[in-house]
Amino acid sequence: MKILMITEDRNDDSEVLYPFYRMQEQGWDVDVAALTKKTVASKYHFTVEANKSVAECNAADYDGLILPGGSAPEKLRLNADAVRLTKEIFAAGKPVCAICHGPQMLISADVVRGKKATCYPGIADDLKNAGALYEDAPVVVDGNLVTSRRPQDLPYWMREFVKLFK
Repeated sequence: MKILMITEDRNDDSEVLYPFYRMQEQGWDVDVAALTKKTVASKYHFTVEANKSVAECNAADYDGLILPGGSAPEKLRLNADAVRLTKEIFAAGKPVCAICHGPQMLISADVVRGKKATCYPGIADDLKNAGALYEDAPVVVDGNLVTSRRPQDLPYWMREFVKLFK
């Protein structure tokens, strides 16, 4: 499997670190994409190398998508290539997971209308206004979409994401 993680500076460390290593534990390849190839600095201590820019990524090359939270999605959702990738991977029916503020990317890609989803409480109104059926739960699965609220939900989020590949 080949998984794409789209993130930027000011992401939540745990929401990048946990799935990054969890995918490697599965034996899957992970490409990290940011607006440019660079060292991505998380909010606290962690860094990760973005080995791709979102502009050079092709949705067909990936089996799934991870959208971590923090402040990164606010910046990424303004980028047409990041939104395009999110929309194309989702539309292809491939597993997509988003946590915390990550659903902002789903909102901008216009893929949550009529879907059950959750997110960080501070953007719940945004998710509802985008047509999602909001649930306040540690993890919500609807078809190929897996969403969670916050770092404490990481084990549930990754468990359900991995299940979609079986």
